[in-house]
Amino acid sequence: MQDTVVVEIVRRVPHPLYKKLLKRSKKFKVATNGATVAVGDDVRIVETRPVSKDKYFAILEEGKK
Repeated sequence: MQDTVVVEIVRRVPHPLYKKLLKRSKKFKVATNGATVAVGDDVRIVETRPVSKDKYFAILEEGKK
C-alpha cells in the first residue's frame, strides 16, 4: 500500500427511537499524492476517478493535529 493511507470518518447519529447519540464510522483508502501524513492528522478528502481496486479518494488538504 505505497502512497496510500486509511482515513476513518466518524459521525454521530441519533438512535431512531431513543435519540441517544451513537458513533458510526467508516474507513476509506485514500491516495496521498506525495503528501506526508502522520497518524492522527486531520485531512480533507475528495472523490476521484478509481486509482486502484479499493482506492477512489485523494487528499485535498492536510491539517496537523
